[in-house]
Formats: sequence, structure tokens, C-alpha cells
Amino acid sequence: MSMTNANKAVVLTSGGLDSAVTIALAMADGYECHCLILNYGQHHKIEIIRAQQVATNLQTASSLVLDVDLRTISRSALTTSIPIPKGRSIERIGQGIPSTYVPGRNTIFLSLALGWAESLGAATIFFGANVLDYAGYPDCRPEFVMAFNELSRLGTQQGIEGSPITVYAPLIQFTKAEIILKGIELGVPLGLTHSCYDPSPQDKPCGECDSCLLREKGFQEAGIPDPALEAR
Repeated sequence: MSMTNANKAVVLTSGGLDSAVTIALAMADGYECHCLILNYGQHHKIEIIRAQQVATNLQTASSLVLDVDLRTISRSALTTSIPIPKGRSIERIGQGIPSTYVPGRNTIFLSLALGWAESLGAATIFFGANVLDYAGYPDCRPEFVMAFNELSRLGTQQGIEGSPITVYAPLIQFTKAEIILKGIELGVPLGLTHSCYDPSPQDKPCGECDSCLLREKGFQEAGIPDPALEAR
């Protein structure tokens, strides 16, 4: 039998609000968290630094930056010269699949997390997917998480031996405001998080991309200022 630890978890960590709060939720539930940070060729590389800073601040068990360059296989505004959408209304952001969708990204990321989790003997993967704010992304839906859990059951030693690694997306039905308030409750360093898809050369948020606009809306609805904008 393979050795598993029910309290050990891998957390996909991007440096954004959702993944930071996901780490804190997992730790509050007693999990030993190992953060997997992916350098996939994204333009906004500052998120890798912020992800490491968040993991350090929250005192996770470990963090790993893995280089997986998707630029050669994935056509996306996040990895190519395709323009980042700017200035869209909240209604438009929720319609259709945006150009910032990276084909196969979450499937690849979760597969890598699954491999590391099984090597660590972890029983759980935490994933900060959120369907309400990111309705255009097909790989952030509950159906996708359910399907990946079936893959985990069928395609791993732990699954075959009766202890499959389970993917949890605890924020999947939260609004951005609810995520922010939960982060404050759990002491998450929200000022360290980064959401912008198209930051300036000084790594300041553009304030106009979909991710910036959704973040701004979330803080407005939560009724608090965004601490990350204080240094802007």
C-alpha cells in the first residue's frame, strides 16, 4: 500500500486573492500545505513572486516554483501578443470565453499537482477556482473539478488502492467580496496578492483588465479599500 497522510495537501498557488484565501482555509482546517507555483510563460510574472511571498507569510510547509512553458502550445492573451481585454463592463466580462483563457492550463496544473501530491503522500489538492466571477472559463466549473476527481481515482496508485487524492475548490461558489471578507477573517495578507493581467513595468496593476475590474468590484462590495493599491 502507498503511504498517505490525510492532513497533507498541495495547494495550487497563483499569488491572487483566490489562491491566497484557499491556502488560509486549508490551513485553518488543519492541513499541512505545500504550495505549487507555476511559471508557465505568463506575461504577469510578478504573480510568481507574490505567490512565494504569500506562502512565506502564511508559513506553509513548503512552496515549489515549477517551470512549465505553455507559450509554445497555448494561444492566449496571457502568453502571446494577443491584446489583453481592457475596460469591459462586468456584464461583458461574464459573457463567453475570454482571450485570457489559456487552453488546457488548469488540466495541466492539476495534473502536476496530482503528481506532486502522490509523491508527497498527500490526500488532497486545493484549487482556488471560482465560477461566479470567472464564468467564462470552462476549467473553473464544478463539473470540471468533479471530472478531475474521477481521473484521480482511476489514474493514480492511491486511487487504485482505495485512497484517491481529492481536489477541493472551497471558493467555487463564493463572490469576490465574500472571498475578500473571508481572507480578512483568516488574516490573509491581501496587500501581497496580485490580480492584474497586464501590470506596468513597475509591476503596478493596470486597473482596466478584467481581473483588475473584478477585484475592484469585490473590494467595493466588501466595503473596504484594496491594500494592494496603497503602493500604486
